[in-house]
Amino acid sequence: MIAVNTAPPARAARAACAMILALAACASRPIRAQVEGVGMFSAGRFKSTSGAEIFRGICQGCHMPDGKGAIGAGRYPALAGDGSLASTQFMAMTLLEGRRNMPAFGGTGDVGQFFAVPSLNDEQIAAVINYVRSNFGNHFKGRITAAEVKALRRPLHDTLLPAR
Repeated sequence: MIAVNTAPPARAARAACAMILALAACASRPIRAQVEGVGMFSAGRFKSTSGAEIFRGICQGCHMPDGKGAIGAGRYPALAGDGSLASTQFMAMTLLEGRRNMPAFGGTGDVGQFFAVPSLNDEQIAAVINYVRSNFGNHFKGRITAAEVKALRRPLHDTLLPAR
């Protein structure tokens, strides 16, 4: 037996209109209100300065809790055993400015079309770099400081580069 919608046409039309109005109301709200949440989908500044907490709140969503990355709807590189992580500057620039499909976390908490990218300050970027370089089977020597991260930042309004 096939189920058939037996609702009166007027009732079905009212339900459809209510659905459209609800969706329109959601779409008309400021994006920041829609994306309030935790981790990667939080708007604005991430508050913790613990490398482990920053990794759990932001990074593990793509790079996985074990740091081994994933392949599926996208490619999320492994942080475990990645030789490129020997360079603290490479890691800092990747976090500050993004790389390929990874968003930049060194900005101002810009709101994208679907979610807000939280911004990390220099201390937070240094903390998460030092955490990743000493966890997930990584044993890289040396640490990066917040001052070294700050020195790598480009001015927000660099006239030599196209606007982001």
